[in-house]
Formats: sequence, structure tokens, C-alpha cells
Amino acid sequence: MVQERYKTFGVNNFRKIPQVTEYLNEEQQFAIEVVGNVLPFKVNTYVLNQLINWENVPDDPIFILTFPQKDMLSAAHFEAVADALNSEVSKTELKEIVNEIRLQLNPHPAGQMELNVPEIDGYKLTGIQHKYRETMLFFPNQGQTCHAYCTFCFRWPQFVGMDELRFAMKETDLMIKYLQAHPEITDVLFTGGDPMIMSTKRLERYIIPLLEADLPNLKTIRIGSKALGYWPYRFTTDRDADALIDLFKKVKEHGVHLAYMGHFNHPAELETEAVKVAVDRLNEVGVQIRTQSPIMRNINATPEAWATMWRKQVDMGMIPYYMFLARDTGAQDYFAVPLVQAHRIFKKAYEGVSGICRTVRGPSMSADPGKVQLLGETEIAGKKVMGLRFIQGRNPEWVHKPFFAEYDEEAVWLDDLKPAFEDRFFYEEEFDAIKQKEAVVPEPAEAAE
Repeated sequence: MVQERYKTFGVNNFRKIPQVTEYLNEEQQFAIEVVGNVLPFKVNTYVLNQLINWENVPDDPIFILTFPQKDMLSAAHFEAVADALNSEVSKTELKEIVNEIRLQLNPHPAGQMELNVPEIDGYKLTGIQHKYRETMLFFPNQGQTCHAYCTFCFRWPQFVGMDELRFAMKETDLMIKYLQAHPEITDVLFTGGDPMIMSTKRLERYIIPLLEADLPNLKTIRIGSKALGYWPYRFTTDRDADALIDLFKKVKEHGVHLAYMGHFNHPAELETEAVKVAVDRLNEVGVQIRTQSPIMRNINATPEAWATMWRKQVDMGMIPYYMFLARDTGAQDYFAVPLVQAHRIFKKAYEGVSGICRTVRGPSMSADPGKVQLLGETEIAGKKVMGLRFIQGRNPEWVHKPFFAEYDEEAVWLDDLKPAFEDRFFYEEEFDAIKQKEAVVPEPAEAAE
């Protein structure tokens, strides 16, 4: 297998991509430049040459997944940036205009800054999030970029150069100290950005000390990554790919479960020879690959796309895990699928696959109080309602407790819904109390000891 030559393009040099000048007119190219100055834009040669069907551009889903589109900004925001570029304002003035727009796009939804960042010994751990009792998210400093950027990404503030919006941390000793102080944590999720953008040597500096600390509570290391979809050579023919596989073996040999949380957004990402070889190599060393994606208008909002992905993933030895909903940040208006429609798509796809594919959970919203799953529409006492439940909650006691909302065909997020039978949803009073605390970390439950 011959490796693709690795090269990336962004807002400053995308016009050097041969396909761009061949398939896009000047108006389309300018729209990419405008939006790409606000939302992060990076694409690499693998995506350009093996995933995008240029004959189908601008409607190709992988093109939309990676190239900024005009309607990803409101008309007012687009016009403001377009006017600035046409007026050739200074870089400082452009940056001020762009940053003001970014702050209006809800850069950190679901209480990430206010509620999820813990402390230890009075030190704020800006590279850690602890929202759910058993799981800690760690943002390694060198892993806060990606091989290419998804236009829907809810972590877009990591990539735009506004340090006050960025999660990152390089102090492994503080991560270990926090884990020692919180024995309820069993899972550490390395996230970003993309941890697989790091060299193996850099990744070792985080993982080896974690193993050597011999933490009795550490059961699982998860790696959240898009690399299988955007640069599968990371696991096969990159110069340190063999060392990476050896590192994964060490994790397994230490008795710690290793889960690769693979992001696949469209069936096209599963079709190349490169991704098939990469998945096989991870499977051979016992890495468990779980797959997830949001459902997104203009990219994958059909039952056929999801059923195809789930079947193919199972055929390749992966486990379908989550269907998410587009988060309330960035270009949500462009991607959001109404909740009712999302559940119908999920149900139709679910009906069309065998039981072995039905490990997937969704549609799910990662909202302020927790991960909320849509159970679908139903009728209770003659009233049409929407059923929901928590898959994860800031209070674990909320999990799997069903609750009901008024039927609403326009709602796209939890905040759009109204309780069906009471003044407030059952969790809201307690969640209000949680929000009053400066930095909330779930307390260990007696049952978890």
C-alpha cells in the first residue's frame, strides 16, 4: 500500500488545490475564504484525493464536511467578514471582527468552562474536564489540532487561536494526582483536537506515566480520534506507526482496556483500502474500535447513510456506539436536524440492520445536564409527547429515568423543549443547585466503591 503524500491546506492557501480551481467558481472560493476566517478550516491530501467526489461538488458530503460553506454563517456575520476582506482591512481589524463573531457562536456549550473544569490543591486544571462520575477527559497540549477539520466540530474554539477559549494541559503529574484523588474515575478519555496528531513519543509521555502510576481505579483508556477517517496511515505506514502499535500493546499488557472512539461521519470514509488496513491492524492488537457521529443535515441525514455505516463498521470489526445531534455551537443552524426527524431517521436505520449492529445509542444530545437520548414520539392520556432519558447525567441517579416533553416538530435541542406534564423537567431544580457551585465534580457513590 502506497501512502498518500501528506500535505494540508487552509484558508490562506486552499486556492492552490488543483481541484478547487477546476471545480469551484470565484464566488464559491470567496465564500470559503470568508467562512474559513471565522470557523477553522484545514483539509489534507488524503481527504482531497480519496474521499471527496469532485464530480459531485459542491454537494458532495465530504466536501461539505471539510470545506466551509456560505450558509454556515448568518447573513449578517458573512457580510461583515466579506466587507472586511473586500476593504482590505488590517489583520488586527479583521481579527477583532472575526473574534467578536466567534464569541456570539456559543463557543463552549454544555457548561464546559463553567461546570466541567476541576481543581486540585487550588489549581484549576484547564486541560481536564470531569462532567460524569466515572469518566475524565484529558486534553494533551500537543494534541489540540487535527489532520483535517470537520465543519460541524463543536470543539472548533480549540483551533482558532483564541487562548482564552482553549482547553490544553501538559502536566501529566497533575492528571495522575487528580485520578488518585478521585477513585471513582475508571475511564480516561484522551481528546482534543485529536491525540493521534501527536507523534508516538509525545503520546508515550502521557500514557506511560499513567500506566506506571499503577492506579487501581484505571480500567479503560479511551482515545477520541478522527484519524481512521482522515489519515489512516497513522496506524500503518507513518514512520512511527509501528511504535504506536507497540504502545497500544503495552496498554493491553498492563491490563488496561484500550478503546478507540472512532469518528466516521459518512459511508465514504469506510471505503478506501487505507482505512481497511488500518482497522485490521488495530483489531489485531486488541484495540476495541467504537464508532460515533452526529446526524447532520447536508451530510448524513438519511436512514440509508446510517444503516450503511453501521453494517460496514460491524463487517470491519468495529462497534457502532453513538448517533449524536449537532451541538448548539458554531454552525448548528446549518447542520441541525429537528429532534422528531432525527429520531425517525434513527428508527428507520435501526429497523434495517441486524441485532449485531444495534449496539448504537441515539439520537443523543450532549446538553448541559448530561447526555439525553430521544426515545421517540408517543401518546399518553390522549396527548402526543416526546419520550427522553439520560444516558449520562451530572447526577448518575438521573440515568435511564424516562421523562416527557411536549411534541414539537421544530425543536432541535433540549433547551427548545417544554415539559409535557409538569412545570419543569424532573432534574431542573437539582441542576440549578449544581450550577451555583463554582466547579462541580460528581461525587463518588457508595455503590461504586
